[in-house]
This record gives sequence, structure tokens and C-alpha cells, in this order.
Amino acid sequence: MYKESRQIRGIPLWLLREYLEELGGTAVTENRVEGEGWTITLAKMEPFALGSLRVGQVMMEIEGEDEVIARLNPELEKKTMRAGA
Repeated sequence: MYKESRQIRGIPLWLLREYLEELGGTAVTENRVEGEGWTITLAKMEPFALGSLRVGQVMMEIEGEDEVIARLNPELEKKTMRAGA
């Protein structure tokens, strides 16, 4: 059984939930999305601050079968990848 926590910055919770639905999940609640063999719980966090710059962030708790998560992770990473300076 796979279990991991990740901080996602720069993507609002509602958009992250939509991405998970695009990857085959169903939003069971505003903060929980379930797919075949996986469950992800989302929690809005205090914005990340660097000087005067503030960026929203979400805690993502991933649980699921090892093989299923191994297939889900690359697709999830493509959706959450953001360019930086």
C-alpha cells in the first residue's frame, strides 16, 4: 500500500480536484477524490510566502495500491508541473 503527502503550490484546490477527476477520479466531497485503487485527500494550506510574494498551496494526501499509483503519478506530475524562473 502506497501512502504519501505532497505540498502543491500555485494550483488552487478546485483546479487540483478537476485534474484528479480528469485522471479518472470521482469527487466524493470537496476535499476527497477517489479512483480505482486510489484515494486523494486535499487540504488548503496557508499561502507560501517569499518576501512579498504569496502563493497558494494545497496538501495532497495520496493513498492507494502500489501498481495503480505507479501509473497515476506520471500523469499527475504532468498536470501539476509549473514553469519557474
